[in-house]
Amino acid sequence: MTDPVFLVTGGSGGLGAATAQLAVDAGYRVVLAARDADRLAAFAAGLGGPDRVVDVPCDVGDWTQVTELVSRAEQAFGRIDAVFANAGMSLTTSFLGAGGESPQRWRDMVVTNVCGPALTSRAVLPALVRTGGHLVLTGSASGRGVRPGSLYSATKWAVTGLAQAIRAECVGTGVRVTLIQPGLVDTAAIPADRRDDPKLEPHDVARAVLYAVGQPATVDINEIIIRPVGQHAYR
Repeated sequence: MTDPVFLVTGGSGGLGAATAQLAVDAGYRVVLAARDADRLAAFAAGLGGPDRVVDVPCDVGDWTQVTELVSRAEQAFGRIDAVFANAGMSLTTSFLGAGGESPQRWRDMVVTNVCGPALTSRAVLPALVRTGGHLVLTGSASGRGVRPGSLYSATKWAVTGLAQAIRAECVGTGVRVTLIQPGLVDTAAIPADRRDDPKLEPHDVARAVLYAVGQPATVDINEIIIRPVGQHAYR
């Protein structure tokens, strides 16, 4: 079978699940990764059988698990053509201590949001070089401006720099690198104080991902910023 292979982290819900669904619809074989094994398996079962969709429980902050994910993907399908390094988490923080989550939880967010895409990229890039493939990373509109007290915003600033560093190193390899920068998306990660704000649907972002990877091999969509109509520039 020669159908291309799309690997998605954070693939059991939200942006990852929406992108996986569109990828299957577009003819990709799909490898899904997420930490919640039961939820991941249930979602994967609804997308297709094991000849089309493989689910691999994985914590993207763990290098051993990430390398095993890539190995499982290549064992199952023989190649990897596109990767959506999407796994992430969001916490409300305050450096003044004016509310937000306890600093004891901050490390998990930094590891997931910064180390996660970095380790995923390191693990998948040799495979993508072999196929002339495409790496897509999930940033955030909050990674392009100042959000008072937001460590989450800082992690997404880091992803912006990570995408640029990877793209620079991949010059001459044929690998394309796209950074998707969504505004507020209607997922379980929305802070309680923003539930009434304008929101994108996960499929709005998924369509942007498929647009980027669907370009000719000579075209590299470096960055896509996508916000809901009416979103405040600094929220």
